[in-house]
Amino acid sequence: MNSKIVISAIAVTLLGAGAVLAAQAPPAQPMSFFVTSTTPGGGNLGGLAGADKICQDLAAAAGAGGKTWHAYLSTQPANGMPGANARGRIGTGPWYNAKGVMIAATVGDLHGDGLRDRNNIQKANMLDEKGALIKGAGDMPNQHDILTGSDSDGRAFPAGLDTTCNNWTSDTDATHAMLGHADRTGGGNVSWNSTHMSQGCSKEKLIATGGAGHLYCFAIN
Repeated sequence: MNSKIVISAIAVTLLGAGAVLAAQAPPAQPMSFFVTSTTPGGGNLGGLAGADKICQDLAAAAGAGGKTWHAYLSTQPANGMPGANARGRIGTGPWYNAKGVMIAATVGDLHGDGLRDRNNIQKANMLDEKGALIKGAGDMPNQHDILTGSDSDGRAFPAGLDTTCNNWTSDTDATHAMLGHADRTGGGNVSWNSTHMSQGCSKEKLIATGGAGHLYCFAIN
């Protein structure tokens, strides 16, 4: 048999097999979670609306602006107004990072309502909207502190002790924020959303504490 014919037949077979495998492969999951690559630096985010806009704008620049994005932040009761719980602002899931890795299937899994560690939050999966890894413990600089203002269940703290940089309107060091660790490392507490308080809400104090004012962003639809 002509060798060229044999080679052509093999090539056709391989192409056919590749097409079958491509058809059987599950579709890539679009990004619905990221850690912000850039931040205003301090705790004055313009309130929840301003923080949501940060997420929306970064998502749009990364080609994911067709979804509605919210920042994972809680606010505390103030001036006669009720607070907001971060867990109630992010939709129902599931959520995937920029590489299609599932972060959590549901709000309950994200927060370990029924069973702890049902989420997939770990350093290797904490990517910004461009797919770049967020620096953590052992990196220079360490930026694993993420602004949340939340307890470990994703809810706001009671009024009294400020944990939200005055509901994300202050960048002074008279205010403070509850932080989570994106890499779940350090501080004797491996919580991704409620590890310790910041030294203040200025850019300088957030950096000194171990962060840079990063936010978790979730697509709500």
